[in-house]
Amino acid sequence: MNVTSEGYFVLLGFSNWPHLEVVLFVVVLVFYLMTLTGNLFIIILSYLDSHLHTPMYFFLSNLSFLDLCYTTSFIPQLLVNLWGPGKTISYTGCMIQLYFVLALGCTECVLLMVMSYDRYAAVCRPLHYTVLMHPRFCQLLAVACWVSGFTNSALHSFFTFWVPLCGHRQVDHFFCEVPALLRLSCVDTRVNELSLMVTSSIFVLVPLILILSSYGAIAQAVLRMQSTTGLQKVFGTCGAHLMVVSLFYIPVMCIYLQPPSGNSQDQGKFIALFYTVVTPSLNPLIYTLRNKDVRGAVKRLMG
Repeated sequence: MNVTSEGYFVLLGFSNWPHLEVVLFVVVLVFYLMTLTGNLFIIILSYLDSHLHTPMYFFLSNLSFLDLCYTTSFIPQLLVNLWGPGKTISYTGCMIQLYFVLALGCTECVLLMVMSYDRYAAVCRPLHYTVLMHPRFCQLLAVACWVSGFTNSALHSFFTFWVPLCGHRQVDHFFCEVPALLRLSCVDTRVNELSLMVTSSIFVLVPLILILSSYGAIAQAVLRMQSTTGLQKVFGTCGAHLMVVSLFYIPVMCIYLQPPSGNSQDQGKFIALFYTVVTPSLNPLIYTLRNKDVRGAVKRLMG
């Protein structure tokens, strides 16, 4: 029986641990509210305070908006499934969720790379920074991030739903994603799995290599600095970005850069829960808690 004729999927999620579902509901809801509050705070503050109209906060606002969209694309559905007995999602809803989750995830990989280049230009090329990171160029970089992510997702989503999904309708995950849907197929999906690994390598490994190269150059520049104030400022901004990169890339690599058969599915769910729910809520805290620019902007807005 073809799944498309049935009109829905069943997201199994954490149904193997029914005693954990209420606890997970509360935890996910708290982190989701933190994500909404923190990222909206960064977007509004960056818009209102003219001192934050810089490339760094322009890209940070893009990251905050991206995290808002990313979490909203699946967390409301996850909360409904955790709270009630019904764990279904319509076929169309699953297609839309798959497309946006994949698109926004790829966009974040590229955006974090662009943000590391911005920090490289600020630390290693300070005299040319305003020329290198011209507002028009920053806008083009941001557009390139979003277009690349959504284009890649369109291709993967098309090839995933083009594969005949036969048999049972139970997706062994808490949201619609490519590997989980390919397991429902009744045909050979090795070509799809190979293309997923290749594009995941492009969108994960290539940005990660460029990020590490940027921070290698930044580390060399830091070692040559004599000013203590300059060192503190570099560690404040670059340290926050490096922490965000680590929280996002390490779990993603654990899931998408391994053969599907080599993964523990249950372990993969909890890893995915971390980078999809917890990490977006921590980004605003990491960037703002010890940031003098943000604290100064808050003081100015409060008079």
